[in-house]
Amino acid sequence: MRIFIGIELDDEVRTKIARFLDGVRGFAPDARWVRPESLHITLKFIGEQKSEQVEAVSERLRQVEGRPIDIRLGGHGFFPTAKSPRVFWIGIQAGPELAALAANIDAGVAELGIPREDRPFSPHLTLARGGGGSGSPKWRKGDGPNSAFAVLEKRLAAMGDLDFGAMTAREFILYQSQLSPKGSKYTKLQRFPLK
Repeated sequence: MRIFIGIELDDEVRTKIARFLDGVRGFAPDARWVRPESLHITLKFIGEQKSEQVEAVSERLRQVEGRPIDIRLGGHGFFPTAKSPRVFWIGIQAGPELAALAANIDAGVAELGIPREDRPFSPHLTLARGGGGSGSPKWRKGDGPNSAFAVLEKRLAAMGDLDFGAMTAREFILYQSQLSPKGSKYTKLQRFPLK
């Protein structure tokens, strides 16, 4: 079972992003756009695990503590760079509590033998991927100038700052990810309150 841990978006924020996507999707028609119902803030991607390991992860996550977190979504960018765009994303601004939660989750599941993150936590929402490449923010062999997002980039520059509003995260979720030709399908396996 392929799993990850994340935060679900509030309906109001999701609706604003969905309207934005409807307006800009045509500026990068060759990109693979994320469906609005699939949008989430990833705290930790774990990957393929056996069912008994999924239960152990779930048990470990019950021990992670945290308080509700205020989050604002806005701004945008491209990974690995704007000159070599492979991923189009919008930003997430939050206090240190969000990074602390991600670090606590990472440390907790590391006790189960799951590798720790090798880069700093950088919260963002992936909206589109150009071509068939990876969604990783890291520079990859073969990255270079591409035109997948050229028109979108020009349109975004004319729009000014993007602001999709604010929300308060009151829980984090263990998700299952099922890959298919139509895109990933996410199923909520368990919720963990932030109190």
